[in-house]
Amino acid sequence: MAKLIQIHFDFSGPFGARMAAQLKELAESINQEPGFIWKVWTEDAQRQLAGGVYLFEDDKSARAYMAKHTARLQAMGINEVVCELFDVNEPLTAINHGVTQR
Repeated sequence: MAKLIQIHFDFSGPFGARMAAQLKELAESINQEPGFIWKVWTEDAQRQLAGGVYLFEDDKSARAYMAKHTARLQAMGINEVVCELFDVNEPLTAINHGVTQR
């Protein structure tokens, strides 16, 4: 069953195009994670938040990525990382054009 991860954390920037340029390598590396299907990057410059919504093929790969990414963010000095893990209702998601497979 597909698993959705929602992650957010305090972030002082950069945002927008500067963020995209600075984090391009990270974005490309995420594509190589086991079980990874897709990610939507999120940011709110006004509230100083960043994060993402991720879809993984299964629970094992989703949990492994949450642990890896949390450790990476903490190594960057981000202490409070909020991670939520959800099951995906695939029949309803398909009705609304959600893609849950590669």
